[in-house]
Amino acid sequence: MAKVVAVTGNEACANALRQVNPDVCGIYPITPQTDMMQRYASFISDGKVDTEAILVESEHSSMSACIGASAAGGRVITATSSQGLALMWEMLHIASGDRLPIIMPVVNRALSAPLNIHGDHSDAMGARDTGWIQIWSENAQEAYDNTIQAFRVGEHMDIRLPVMVCLDGFIISHSIERMEYLEDAEVKNFVGEFKNLYPLLDLEKPKSYGPLILTDLYHEYKRAQHEVMLKVKDVVLDVAKDFEKMSGRKYGLFETYRLEDADIALVILNSAAGTSKDVIDEFRNKGIKAGLLKPRLFRPFPYEEVAEALKNTKAVCVLDRSDSFGGYGPLFMEISSALYQLKERPVLINKIYGLGGRDYLPSHAELVLNELHGIAQGGKINIIKEYIGVRE
Repeated sequence: MAKVVAVTGNEACANALRQVNPDVCGIYPITPQTDMMQRYASFISDGKVDTEAILVESEHSSMSACIGASAAGGRVITATSSQGLALMWEMLHIASGDRLPIIMPVVNRALSAPLNIHGDHSDAMGARDTGWIQIWSENAQEAYDNTIQAFRVGEHMDIRLPVMVCLDGFIISHSIERMEYLEDAEVKNFVGEFKNLYPLLDLEKPKSYGPLILTDLYHEYKRAQHEVMLKVKDVVLDVAKDFEKMSGRKYGLFETYRLEDADIALVILNSAAGTSKDVIDEFRNKGIKAGLLKPRLFRPFPYEEVAEALKNTKAVCVLDRSDSFGGYGPLFMEISSALYQLKERPVLINKIYGLGGRDYLPSHAELVLNELHGIAQGGKINIIKEYIGVRE
């Protein structure tokens, strides 16, 4: 039976990790993730989990320790944010290239410089090509549910890839929300026992990780890595079906909101989607057919499914909480790629919002939807990429 609680996103993720009870956890603090691993360290010290904590001197070392523990044959976790994820960058590629299913909540935070500790998506977007599966979360409930599902996805014997579970710094990590915990036994049964695949500690069958591969096989190896990623979507959907049977909560590759008959639509990640839904309701009440698409699985990106969901709209705005300097926003580039294959496609514009934790307000969503409505009525497109909520 579900337990209704009022908790922060960090606490929710820490509790999900406790319920899974992994073998090893690499721990290093960084705002706004620190509270999550601090709580988990308390579970370890209080004997509520059997996890071996490895306290290290940097995030690079944390991921290195996780790679060693995972290759040895353990179920392994860590968590990080911002500069910590950036410092891991070298090791992220090794974790995915060695097919190690490490699970890592990422509490999204702006990257320096200048120094900023608040939430945006710069960190995970910067790591989008490191070969990790990325699952994004609108609120504490989704962060909790996604963390539990991540183990089943990453550890699937056809996948064996590391997973980032992304949640917005402070907005989700530190805000208290009403949500539902599953029973410990339910989570344990859902996730199941960890299955080894080529563990280094199996001395009867010696093996090596990370050998030197030059021009003879590297190209083929990377193609194989991509082909494994192509299997992830189906596994994510299968795991979501099982999770729905247990929890009653439905998940997919993305969430749509009033999109079925929409003329105009927003595409937006994580916590800002909730604010946008309220404004979409207001526009519907005015007779304007507005809708929303909120990506959940960002890597691998579900191009065909996204194109199918958006193909009947007239105008779409993709809102990015990170930037690609000299280019469009990262999410915009993915949506553009998805829609480019369509013979008839909606007009597409890009807005950059909320960098460094700048508030995303209902008035911003209203501004964008009014612009989209004008475009859908045959109006002019002024600027394809624009910063909203910015001081002049």
